[in-house]
Amino acid sequence: MNARAGHRALLLCAGCAALVLCSALYSDSATAQPVMPAAEGTPFPAKGTVQYAFSPGRDGAVMIIGAIDAAQTQILVQAYSFTHRRIAAALIRAKRRGVEVAVTADDGQTRNAEAKLYRSLRTARIEVRLDSQHSAAHNKVMVIDADAPGCAVITGSYNFTHSAEDKNAENVLLLRGNRPLCAAYRDNWRRHHLHSLPLR
Repeated sequence: MNARAGHRALLLCAGCAALVLCSALYSDSATAQPVMPAAEGTPFPAKGTVQYAFSPGRDGAVMIIGAIDAAQTQILVQAYSFTHRRIAAALIRAKRRGVEVAVTADDGQTRNAEAKLYRSLRTARIEVRLDSQHSAAHNKVMVIDADAPGCAVITGSYNFTHSAEDKNAENVLLLRGNRPLCAAYRDNWRRHHLHSLPLR
């Protein structure tokens, strides 16, 4: 191979490498095609970061509120019991700065003091629907920015309540950056939201 042909081959290889790098960067961007969730029960790679907190103690609420305050586009909430005023206030702040916020809640729990908090969310133009299709809509989940590379799932035993923070033995996990996991939780949220009825 002469020097000129070798130079062309080197340029071609460099161009191919740049194309591969650009393709990888694009596939990780928020504008890439939506990621499909993994099939239920099927193992898939663990990615991203994990944060945890236990209660009694305020670390769980601080972690949840921090994630809400960092949301860019969307927060989807599944709640069994919800009385935590600071978490509710964080959701209202997110709505006011243009984040889409929607809540699916257990129907039976709204017959007590929680109804007032849910109505404050609705007054802030947050969609609240009540799920009565199950003995208990017992999920405690938030899905944040599900289509973004930095998406997050919040889950665990921790109800969004002051009792969970101050009295109960609870756990909460914040799982970031695993888009198939975020997609799975988002799709499960949608299934329950569809059969739920608007808060009246």
